[in-house]
Amino acid sequence: MVHSHLSSFAGLPVLPFTPGMPLPDDPSAVAWRLEVEDFDAEPAEFAARVAALRDEVPADAVRALVIGEWGTAYESPLPVDLLVEAAGKWTGLRALFLADLVGEQCEISWLTHGDITPLLAAYPGLEVLWVRGAAGLRLDPVRHDRLRELGFQCGGLPGSVVRGVSGCDLPALERLDLWFGRRDYGGDATVADLDPLLAGAGLPALRHLALCNAEIADDIAAAVATAPVGRRLEVLDLSMGVLTDSGAEALLAGQPLTHLRRLDLHHHYLTDQWRERVVAALPGVEVDVSDPRTPDEYNGRLYRYTLVGE
Repeated sequence: MVHSHLSSFAGLPVLPFTPGMPLPDDPSAVAWRLEVEDFDAEPAEFAARVAALRDEVPADAVRALVIGEWGTAYESPLPVDLLVEAAGKWTGLRALFLADLVGEQCEISWLTHGDITPLLAAYPGLEVLWVRGAAGLRLDPVRHDRLRELGFQCGGLPGSVVRGVSGCDLPALERLDLWFGRRDYGGDATVADLDPLLAGAGLPALRHLALCNAEIADDIAAAVATAPVGRRLEVLDLSMGVLTDSGAEALLAGQPLTHLRRLDLHHHYLTDQWRERVVAALPGVEVDVSDPRTPDEYNGRLYRYTLVGE
């Protein structure tokens, strides 16, 4: 999932951009990958790569962008300003992935960002936005009329970002993915940060909700069980976290979930009994309870871990 680079994005094959390269017959049929080779590259090198893409690829052919290594990603924020400056030319940009780096390049919890709010203002036609990493990440509440898909992949999602997302007005958003991660990697979000989001007022089109990779998975499950937004979901994803029997019990005790097409709980800490109960309670729903985990015991204490941390 985060161990290899994207080979496709937004339904398009990913093609790395190199200055002077021959262009494909249809340069709009690929997702362009922008990156520098050296993880210690100077900022000017990535800026030159962005400028070359602007100069060499027809503007209307830049439909999807995947941003890889920009140089010292472990300590320098991704230069969002370069993408904002290009917005006047890349008016057809519809999909953007920020920080498609793997662990060998930079651990996910080290990936450094800044304020990405200006991107949404600069690209009113953007439909897909994914962000990997959350160190220093900021998103203020905004309204965006075209965004259909928004995702944050990280080992620790700040509560401020969750509150920012919860405060957004996104009338077209159909899919939202939030990886909460671990407190020791910056994941200090609480269920209370989700309250506006779970009320669903600013997300009338939401059908796919992923609140996953969470240490607070049981609390999230209990909140979702009674949340108004749950009634219109087709996919609910609570996977990759530390969901236990108490979380599953709260989930089944809430509003009916039989309307779901899919419930994803993979990588969990459910007992055999509760795995069977969840599946039996939701006939006709595709329920994924694969990858059961066993708590680690150390000095008499049990430890449970999210799938993605550092």
